[in-house]
Amino acid sequence: MAKFDLTAKNCQYLDRHLTFPLLEFLLQKDIYDQTSLLKFILQTVSKTNMVDYTMDIRERLNMGKELPEELSKRRANVLVKLKELQTEVAPLMKCMEELKNPDSMKDSKSIVHALQQEFDFKYDIIKSAQKLAKYLYECGNYRDSISYLYICLLVMEPADKNYLTVLWGKLAAEILTLNWPTALEDLTRLRDFIDNHNFSPIEVLQQRTWLIHWSVLVFFNHAKGRDLIIEMFLYKPLYLNAIQTMCPHILRYLATAVIINRGRRNALKDLIKIIQQESYTYRDPITEFLEHLYVNFDFEGARMKLHECQTVIVNDFFIIGCLQEFIENARLMIFETFCRIHQCITIGMLADKLNMEPDEAECWIVNLIRNARLDAKIDSKLGHVVMGTQPLSPYQQLVEKIDSLSVRSEALTVLVERKQKAKTQESGEGNWKYY
Repeated sequence: MAKFDLTAKNCQYLDRHLTFPLLEFLLQKDIYDQTSLLKFILQTVSKTNMVDYTMDIRERLNMGKELPEELSKRRANVLVKLKELQTEVAPLMKCMEELKNPDSMKDSKSIVHALQQEFDFKYDIIKSAQKLAKYLYECGNYRDSISYLYICLLVMEPADKNYLTVLWGKLAAEILTLNWPTALEDLTRLRDFIDNHNFSPIEVLQQRTWLIHWSVLVFFNHAKGRDLIIEMFLYKPLYLNAIQTMCPHILRYLATAVIINRGRRNALKDLIKIIQQESYTYRDPITEFLEHLYVNFDFEGARMKLHECQTVIVNDFFIIGCLQEFIENARLMIFETFCRIHQCITIGMLADKLNMEPDEAECWIVNLIRNARLDAKIDSKLGHVVMGTQPLSPYQQLVEKIDSLSVRSEALTVLVERKQKAKTQESGEGNWKYY
């Protein structure tokens, strides 16, 4: 299954520390040679200050349990440097503890002003706090790193040249500590900063590409993530453009989110258009499953692709937790589409299309009817499922039209702003010609 493994592509856009969970996950699978993978992890971890993790990988490679002299010196140097940085930042931590309600202050200027008035605060100490946060992060001490990064964000102004770096660091640390609610808040803050900052076109495209990959980790682990990933990747033209330009493989995760999200079936039409547009650059069993089912109406092809999808998901770190939901919803999609074409269906035929045994398929259909998700009756004597009529509700039609209009409106707004900006720049250049 190395053909469909996206780890190498995804790791290009992830921080070094964020790649370790992905690589450890791959070690549990039989996709690549274990020794080669361990050597790659050792090479990567050697660029950090995670001495204990380095020793663990060495042991797994049968390189001995004794700590080499080089690593022993490195550990001693790390501890000395850490103590130096903590001593530098100690006055700031004391000030922040004594300062009353820093969270309630309106902005960083208010906090800095209060610190300067009460504690003779010097702004340069924030740089030391940022260095300490980065150093703790490189040591794998993500929780302590978050504390210092939080203070940096409280005190720093968005105009500070290091503000963006701190935002990325805070998001990475929250992801690595599995603090998904805060990670989502940090993700939103970082996205707003990227969208509103004055980057060059290439820089903003790179920033958005990195953010897209980091956000997949958050979205598939947060309760609201399944809706948010669709909104960001499919209905925000700037991010959809980044996916189509830089990373079409992200369509796997977008397609998975749409399939497992029953409340967003209206997004299928827009998603399939994108999948068809990008099919020459990227396709895998998940995107092909949707093409077979909704473009070609090839139920046999969809059934075979569903079987491949299970293997792909089992070997994908980002979406392995969605396996059962994916299978359940994919079967439901096959069933719903098949039922639109046929009014009376034999249970045996349905079982074949859904990769299920006849008895299992009958129980599954009974549960669908019982949960009021299907207007149908089962004729047990003949082994038939008789479908009722299922017109699309006016409410659902309205929702689909509103979604479509909102996407067009946003695209038009971006286009108008771009043209206005170009016109302003041209008029500015014209004025200078007379001087």
